[in-house]
Amino acid sequence: MQRKKPDIDRVFHALGDPSRRAILEKLSQGPISVSKLAEPLQITLAAVVQHLKVLEESGLVQTEKVGRVRTCRLEPAGLSVAAEWIGARRSMWERGLDRLGDLLAEPDEKWREKPPRP
Repeated sequence: MQRKKPDIDRVFHALGDPSRRAILEKLSQGPISVSKLAEPLQITLAAVVQHLKVLEESGLVQTEKVGRVRTCRLEPAGLSVAAEWIGARRSMWERGLDRLGDLLAEPDEKWREKPPRP
């Protein structure tokens, strides 16, 4: 089954919560059960499950239940969507900053040749 590309709005919504970011940090170390994932967090198991639901719906996390154990793993596609969006804007910002740097590096004499416009 091929997964559809994660929705950028859902990805950024999911990343906007510090508890969900902490969950993603823990999952970046490898797959882990929900109960082990909840141990170091200062929130209830029920809250962890709710956060995982948001992360899974956003395409950032994948869970699998085998018997009584639900295991979670990071889903790189969700992070790729965010990275692509940021990367596209970064290159635009860098081009603008490069142009500003070029402008600021021009000699002052160039600006003195033309009278300033009112």
